[in-house]
Amino acid sequence: MGKENRRRRTGRRAEGGPTGPSGTSAFWSAQQRSAASSPADSEQIANAVMAAAMEFAQGASVAAGRCATALVGRGPLTPQVEQGAHLAEQHIISRIFQYGWLPEDVHQAARRHLDEYAVALLSDVIAAYMRPFTPASVDETWRAQLEELDAVVWWSESAPHLGQWAVKHLLTAEEAVTTVVEALALLIRLPKLELIRPLPGTARPSAAGHHHVDEKILSRVRGLLAKAESTSFPEEAETLSAKAQELMTKYAVDRVLVDADTSVPELPGARRIWLDTPYVDAKALLVDVVTKANRCRAIFSSAWGFMTVVGDENDLDVVELLTTSLLVQATRAMIASGNQAERSADSRSRSYRKSFLIAYATRIGERLVAANDSTIAKSVDSARLLPVLASRQLQVDKAFDSLFPEVRNRGVSIPNANGWDDGRAAAETAELGARRPLRK
Repeated sequence: MGKENRRRRTGRRAEGGPTGPSGTSAFWSAQQRSAASSPADSEQIANAVMAAAMEFAQGASVAAGRCATALVGRGPLTPQVEQGAHLAEQHIISRIFQYGWLPEDVHQAARRHLDEYAVALLSDVIAAYMRPFTPASVDETWRAQLEELDAVVWWSESAPHLGQWAVKHLLTAEEAVTTVVEALALLIRLPKLELIRPLPGTARPSAAGHHHVDEKILSRVRGLLAKAESTSFPEEAETLSAKAQELMTKYAVDRVLVDADTSVPELPGARRIWLDTPYVDAKALLVDVVTKANRCRAIFSSAWGFMTVVGDENDLDVVELLTTSLLVQATRAMIASGNQAERSADSRSRSYRKSFLIAYATRIGERLVAANDSTIAKSVDSARLLPVLASRQLQVDKAFDSLFPEVRNRGVSIPNANGWDDGRAAAETAELGARRPLRK
């Protein structure tokens, strides 16, 4: 929402009666009956903010503005209001992290459902939450996501955060409180997820550590895929992607044999991959086929638009890189196919584009599986490699079943035959590269 829209909305006083015994109107009616010399303390204000957030989450669109009007009206933020907002924020964000959400997950949900001000506010809420924890007690995935989000304490700790944040974003006190309520309302709506990484303060350093893909290999792969995604020439994109896939596949399978010689096997990990609209279910299928080809397993949360992938950390790195690139290339191929003059109306329809992406994903999955089978068969140490891969797969399956004991398979429909045919044809031209026999 734009700032002018926010000003217009928060500038009106909401009409109507109390919102209920736990609502902000009822809360402030009780306060107004108290002596004027006994203002509400920060705990009471925190309760009022959380009650308003609950109402807003349940569909009461006036709850945020009503709470802001009751707390600050046209006046400035008071220390009690700022402290109360902070207490409400930390109470709810702490619960959300205990529910299995990671910093990146909160950010992705926020940018899909909130305005830029609320997204920025939640980044600061996360940074404030992290202050008590030492780096050694924070999981590496948490540290990486916090760095990626730039979730740091930028404000002076000599004064409350909310007032400094409002000045930074040129918001009035009323607008700032409204933003707090709306942001917390989203957090209240978030469902409980599986805890896939340890909470801050509970992480313990591993003796073996995670064997991620070598940074030199990752740097080369990222460079190739970035060029493949940016070029307007399909043939060049295919060549670059083929080289990237060759590097990733060879490294991943070689790493399996190296890790087999270690005394401490690495346990499977888990990550979430968020997908953008439209055609999220078709894009989820593409992630799923890449996941299976790389010895991982995935489950799709259709309500929120993300995939949870379980697998070896090294394989998860590959899945993230490859799916990101293939999603870009699939979208480009879909749009290029949609420019065909002889079928322009049909190829721009939602049914065509969804069918195109489903077919593209299906065929890419077939080609990835065939390529991996060929690579393993050509390995000079295939007799040793096969049981190691089987053991790894059993570990992944066990970890997946532990996280998701009740999984339901879900199919996708193919609404457009032309889209299906063109999608498979496009996938045929997306060469994944020839594999060389593995060396000892």
